[in-house]
Amino acid sequence: MSRHRDPGLQPGLQPGIRPGLQPVFTRGPKPGPQPGRPRRAGRHHEGTASVLLVALAGVLLLIGLAAAFVAATTAAHRRAQGAVDLAALAGATALARGEDACGASARIAEANGARLSACTVLDADVLVEARVVGPRYLGFGWTPTATARAGPGAGGTVTPRT
Repeated sequence: MSRHRDPGLQPGLQPGIRPGLQPVFTRGPKPGPQPGRPRRAGRHHEGTASVLLVALAGVLLLIGLAAAFVAATTAAHRRAQGAVDLAALAGATALARGEDACGASARIAEANGARLSACTVLDADVLVEARVVGPRYLGFGWTPTATARAGPGAGGTVTPRT
């Protein structure tokens, strides 16, 4: 059987001859493996791009969560440092007035979201340490701790106000 070209054939269509039947016009070969035809080289890699894309998305998600953890930890440390600075100043002010320095420091630390973990009165200075609850990531957590000192300094004297 010979192939013929029909003048009325649309561009891109190819005639397919079947024994005992009229020519059938199709648009190229059928997709997918066909009986009697060998598979094309490289077809066994189908779908690997999807797997790699999902893996890359997972890695990027973990990196994003780690970055968020670092940012939250930094914010918690800043909150702890601010609370302990104010607590030390409040303790030094209370000490100058003749009041309980550590009690005043604890109240101010609690008001600023921190828990006083140590308070020491050394001469006219107040040394304070406070902790805040930090973020958790994949089961790991960190409790930021900050320390501060307030007072007139070494050798300074404080005269209580009357």
